[in-house]
Amino acid sequence: QVQLVESGGGSVQAGGSLRLSCAASGRTFTRYAMGWFRQAPGKEREFVAAIRWSDGIKYYLNTVKGRFTISRDNAKNSAYLQMNSLKPEDTAVYYCAASPYHITENPGDWDSWGQGTQVTVSS
Repeated sequence: QVQLVESGGGSVQAGGSLRLSCAASGRTFTRYAMGWFRQAPGKEREFVAAIRWSDGIKYYLNTVKGRFTISRDNAKNSAYLQMNSLKPEDTAVYYCAASPYHITENPGDWDSWGQGTQVTVSS
């Protein structure tokens, strides 16, 4: 497993931006797919974005396409989620995740998780 620590959450008004960071520890970070999930109160955890380790191909939840961008810096053992044009419905706890396997939208398929960081978007 990889140990993950998120940072960068906060409160913004609708239309604003935030950048989440995920610092990973573990020598095999470069061979892990990295993903971001979110969980709003009373809702299930949902897939937001992911990036493959081998070729950098990215995947997004349809409702965040064009607004969110996932990236990674293997030299820094870090992944990022740039969130622009934020909406109140983006309010949730955001979790960084890592997987040595194929990317899926099922949280149960990811084996490493951070503690989460709160993102609150006000209207």
